[in-house]
Amino acid sequence: MTTRLVIDAHHHLWTADYPWLASRPEFAPIKRDYGVADLRANLAAAGVDRTVLVEASWGHPSETIEFLHLAGAVEEIAGVVGHIDLLGPDLRAVLARYQGHPRARYLVGLRDQIQGRAEADFLARPEVIAALRTVAGAVPTFDLVVRVDQLPAAAKAAQAVPELGFVLDHLGKPRVGDGSEGLWEWREAVAPLAKQPNVSAKLSGLVTEADWKRWSPEDLRPFVQAALELFGPDRLMFGSDWPVCELAATYTRVKDVLTEILGREDPDVFSGTAAKTYKLGVS
Repeated sequence: MTTRLVIDAHHHLWTADYPWLASRPEFAPIKRDYGVADLRANLAAAGVDRTVLVEASWGHPSETIEFLHLAGAVEEIAGVVGHIDLLGPDLRAVLARYQGHPRARYLVGLRDQIQGRAEADFLARPEVIAALRTVAGAVPTFDLVVRVDQLPAAAKAAQAVPELGFVLDHLGKPRVGDGSEGLWEWREAVAPLAKQPNVSAKLSGLVTEADWKRWSPEDLRPFVQAALELFGPDRLMFGSDWPVCELAATYTRVKDVLTEILGREDPDVFSGTAAKTYKLGVS
C-alpha cells in the first residue's frame, strides 16, 4: 500500500538581507536566514513530505534560478513558484531564461507581487491579460498574491485566460482580525473568483491576517469553512506560509490548527490538490 505524501503548497526560504524584512520593525523576529536545514526540521516535526517553494519578494530572476538549483538538490522541494514582473520589458527573455534552466521541470508556477501595486484593477488591464497569456505558454500556473480589493480584477483575469491555472495565495488576504466584518467583505469579493474553474486557493497565511498575539482557531474557522463551500476541497490546498507564519505561530501549529478545523487531514487539501494543480509528479 502506497502512503500518501503530505504536501505544503506554500513556503519560503530567504536570507536576512531581503529588503522587505527591514521595512517594518514588527518583522524583526523573522529577520534572519532561513535555509534548508530549518525547513527540514519543521517538515519532520509537522509530518510533511514535499513542498512548493515560493518566491520571497526579492524581485529578481536570480532568486528563482537559485531556487531551481535547490529544487534539484533537495528531495523535499517538489516544485518552485518563481518571480515574474508581468509588465517588465524583458518578460519573454526572463521566461526563456527559466525555460532554459537544466532544472526547469521544477518551475511549476510564477507570481508577481500584485499586492504591492496600488491599482485595484491591475489584473484586468489589457496589457496584463496579454502578459498572463504569455506566461501560460511557459508554466501551468500563476499564483495570485493579492489584496481583497484586487479580487474582482483577479476573477476577470482568470476568465480571460482560461488556459492558465490560477492559485489564490492566502485566500486573498482577508481581514481575519476583523471577524464577521472581514469575512463579509472577503466573501463578497472572492465569490466570483471561486466560480472560475481554473482557480484553486491556498489555506495559507491566515494566522498573520489575524491578531498575531491573540488569535485562536475559532478566528480562522469561518474563513476556512467559507473557502470549503466556495472552492470545495479539490480546489483547496494547505500552505504553511513559513517562515512568515512564525510571526504568529509555529509551522506545526499552523498545520495542526487547519487539521482541527477541517476535522481531519483531508487528502485533497493536504496532498491531492497541490499535486494536481502544480503537476508535481508526486502523490
